[in-house]
Amino acid sequence: MSRIPDSQSARSRTVIERVSPAVDAGRFEAKAIVGDRVRVEAYVFGDGHDKIAAALHYRYRGGKRPAAWKETVMQPHANDRFTAEFIPDRVGPWEFRIEGWVDHFETLRYSIRKKSDAGVESHLDQLELATLLRRAAENTDDGAELFTRSAEILEQKTDTTEAVKRALDDGLVDPFHRYGPRDHATVTDRTYPVWVDREIARFAAWYELFPRSTAPDGKRHGTFADVEGRLAYVADLGFDIVYLPPIHPIGRVNRKGRNNTLDPKPEDTGSPWAIGSDEGGHTSVHPQLGTLDDFDHLVKATHDHGLEIALDIAFQCAPDHPWVSEHPDWFHIRPDGSIQYAENPPKKYQDIYPLNFESEDWWGLWQALRDVFFFWMDHGVRIFRVDNPHTKAFPFWEWCIAELKSRDPNVILLSEAFTRPNVMYRLGKLGFTLGYTYFTWRNTAAEMRSYVEELVSDSVRWAFRPSFWPNTPDILHADLQVGGRPAFIARYVLASTLSANYGIYGPAFELQEHVPREPGSEEYLHSEKYQIRKWEFDAPHSLAWLLRRMNAIRREHPALMSNENTHFHDVDNPQLLCYSKSTLDAEGSPEDVMLMVVNFDPHHTQSGWVEFSAASFGLPAEQPIFLTDLLTGERYTWREAWNFVMLDPGTLPVHILSVEISGTKSGT
Repeated sequence: MSRIPDSQSARSRTVIERVSPAVDAGRFEAKAIVGDRVRVEAYVFGDGHDKIAAALHYRYRGGKRPAAWKETVMQPHANDRFTAEFIPDRVGPWEFRIEGWVDHFETLRYSIRKKSDAGVESHLDQLELATLLRRAAENTDDGAELFTRSAEILEQKTDTTEAVKRALDDGLVDPFHRYGPRDHATVTDRTYPVWVDREIARFAAWYELFPRSTAPDGKRHGTFADVEGRLAYVADLGFDIVYLPPIHPIGRVNRKGRNNTLDPKPEDTGSPWAIGSDEGGHTSVHPQLGTLDDFDHLVKATHDHGLEIALDIAFQCAPDHPWVSEHPDWFHIRPDGSIQYAENPPKKYQDIYPLNFESEDWWGLWQALRDVFFFWMDHGVRIFRVDNPHTKAFPFWEWCIAELKSRDPNVILLSEAFTRPNVMYRLGKLGFTLGYTYFTWRNTAAEMRSYVEELVSDSVRWAFRPSFWPNTPDILHADLQVGGRPAFIARYVLASTLSANYGIYGPAFELQEHVPREPGSEEYLHSEKYQIRKWEFDAPHSLAWLLRRMNAIRREHPALMSNENTHFHDVDNPQLLCYSKSTLDAEGSPEDVMLMVVNFDPHHTQSGWVEFSAASFGLPAEQPIFLTDLLTGERYTWREAWNFVMLDPGTLPVHILSVEISGTKSGT
C-alpha cells in the first residue's frame, strides 16, 4: 500500500519550481556582492484557476545563530514566473527560501470585480472576504482596525456599492499579504545558500610582480622593502591588488637554471614555485627577501597606498622541503622508491614534488595545508591566488575554503586552473571567489563573443566569477608574440572591459615582452620565473599610459564595474568585435552606457557596419546617440540602426566609447 500523505502536503495546492539563483539545485552557494540586488526567480503555480501568491524569505546565516527571516512579496509575471529582490548588507553566508500559496484574498477580489462589471450580485463572495479579513485582524494589532472595519462593511447588506468599493480597495493588498492567513502554503523543501563577497571580488585590477626583481639597479636580489618602493607606481597606474608569486625559500635540489635548464649556475635563483629548503617551507620567507617582520611592514605599506596584497599559495614542494623528510607519506612514492615529480608533457618540473591526496594521512595533510592559509591570514593577507587547484582533491577544497571563510568571510581566492570547463566551474562551486579563464586562447571575435556569452549566462555566472588575464609568467600567447603593440593594446582593452575583474603579469605586459623561449612555445625567453630581471619602466614604448587611462575609465564608469548587462552587437566584419555594457535605472532606462569596438587583426585596418542605436535599449530608434572616444577624445553622432567604424591598428585598434542617448539619464 502507498503511504498516506500528511495533512499539510495533501492540502497544499501550490508548486514551486526552477528557483534561481540555485547552483546545482542549492547544493552550492550562489555568488553575490554586498550591496547588490540579488534577483530571485521561481515558477509558482497551482491547480485550477485560483490566484497564486508567493513570498521571498531571506536572512544572513552567519554568526552564532542565524538572523530572523525577512520577507518580501514576490511579483507575478507571465507564465507563472515570480520575482523579488533582496540586498545583502554584509559579507558572508546568506540564504533564502520561497513560500507559495493559493491566494484566496485575490481570488475573491477578482470574482467580485468580474461580477460587479457584469452587474451580478456578489454578497457571498464579500462574506468570504470578510472572514479572511477578520482572520488577518487576529494576526496584528497595528492593522486590526483596518481589517475589522473593512469586514463590517463587506458584511452589511444595505450598501452593495460601498462593499464592492471596499473589497476592491488596493489599500488592503499590502497589509493583507503581510498579516493574512496562508492556509496550506508550500515552502521550498530546502533553503538556497548565497555567499556574499566584498566589492573587490567583482571589480578589481591585479598587477603581478616578482619581488626579487624590484631592486632599483637590478644588480641584486630584491627585498620586501624594494617592493614597497614600487607600490606608489602600481597605485598610480590605478591597480587595486599587488600579486606576489611565492615568497618562500626555494629548493636547491634539482634547481632550475635560466630558461628552465637543468644545469643551474651557482648564482641562479631557481623558480619560486619550487617551494622549500633547509631554510623552511610554506610558512617561511626567502631570506634574501627579508624577514616576516619585513613582510608585515609591506602588508601595512600596501594598505597605506590604497592597495591590497595577494599572495600565491602553491601546494607543492621542492625535493628538499621539510615535509619531504618529515611526511614522506604525503607524496607519491614510485616503485623504485623515488618520489614522482610534476609533469605536464612536454613540460617537466623536476624541482617540484606534487602532494598525494590519496595519502593514508590525508587528514594530517589537509590540516597542514589549511594552516598555511591561516598562517598568512594571521599576517594580514586576505587575498590568495591558488596555483593549480584542479590538481588537488575537490573534497579538500570544499572543507578548506569553508574553514577559511568561517575564520574571516573577507578572504578572496583566485583559482589558477587552466583545465576543462567542468573542473573550472566545480572549483567555483566549491568556494573559489574567482577563476582564471580561457580568455587568453579566445583569439577571434566569434570565439570571444561565444565564450563571454557563456560566462555571463545564468547557468554559469552564479557559480563562477571570471578574471581575465592577457598574460601570466607561464603564458605568452602566440598573438602577443607576433601581433606587436596593437595586439597588446587590443588584448588589454578586451580583458579590462569584458571582465570587471582582470589582471596582468605587469612589467612583462606593459613593456611588451613578446619573444618566446623557442618557436611554438608559450614560455618567455629569459623568463623571470628562473632569473632576476631589470625592467626599464620609463622606456618610451611602455604601455603605462594605457594601463593608467583604462583603470581610470573603469572607475569612472559603473557600467564597467560588473559583468551584468553585457551585450554583443552585430558587425558585418568578422575581424571586429562590438559589445556594450550598461547600468539601468529602475524603469530600465540607460544611465551609464559604454560601447567597445576591437579590431582582432593587429596588422591591417579593418572597417565595418555596427548595429547599435537607441533601439538597442528599447527606445525609439530615431533618437540620436552621441559617442565620445575616451582614449582619443573624438566625438561621433549616430542616427541610424547601422553605423560605420574603422580601426587602424597602427593608430589604435580599439574604440572605448561613452554613449549618451538623447532624452535619457545617459544623455543628461
